[in-house]
Amino acid sequence: MRVAAIQHDIHWQDAARTREHVTPLIAQAVAAGTRLAVLTEMFATGFSMDPTRVAEPEGGPTESFLLERARAHDMWLIASVAQWGADGRARNNAIVAGPGGQVHRYAKIHPFSFAGEHEHYAAGTEHLTVVIDGMRVSVLVCYDLRFADEFWALARQTDLYVVPASWPAARREHWRTLLRARAIENQAYVVGANRVGRVVEAGQEIDHVGDSAIIDPLGRVIAEASLAQAVLVADVEATEVRDVRARYPFLADRR
Repeated sequence: MRVAAIQHDIHWQDAARTREHVTPLIAQAVAAGTRLAVLTEMFATGFSMDPTRVAEPEGGPTESFLLERARAHDMWLIASVAQWGADGRARNNAIVAGPGGQVHRYAKIHPFSFAGEHEHYAAGTEHLTVVIDGMRVSVLVCYDLRFADEFWALARQTDLYVVPASWPAARREHWRTLLRARAIENQAYVVGANRVGRVVEAGQEIDHVGDSAIIDPLGRVIAEASLAQAVLVADVEATEVRDVRARYPFLADRR
């Protein structure tokens, strides 16, 4: 299966403009033969701690945009969106939108308390794995990357981890290192899609340098980008995951 990480800038708290902005990038991924494309965390609005301004109901316009693009291009799209749940609480949901109208949601298990995310968005409690063209795809979001146990819990049922992110430049080496570590530890592919651009909010300037990457089950980076917008494309194979795990049966020793 051919996958893409779409590394893009975001119009701050302006979902309509950002949806328009990423539309040609999605088309670029499709033109390269992509079946699954990954956008970033809160891809349409930026990583805003103001859900009253950016959160939408489940099934709202940004989720509908992902579904419409998935149907139009006969592909799968994954991206994080701020959404209100039926309980009236906002969550940072990763949406998995399929070409047949499928919708799966994963609520970020670890809100980023360092930025106060836990004060505005409820934590999720359930993992998500979806089979796409024979690949078992597990979804986590940004800060989840720091918690190896979440990845370990999913390893035996996962061929490909997907991580939409809004990871800042100040900790870029953490992002780069942890992506490779999660691939090596779990002998699975990892796709990390991180944003680029600067956010000026509440007197703070936060830069994002991307460093999106697609990494194979041996930890080798097979596609990467930094600084500028980019569409990274690579082929992933479930058989490669099985072969690596058979050759190096390290998961069997996990306690």
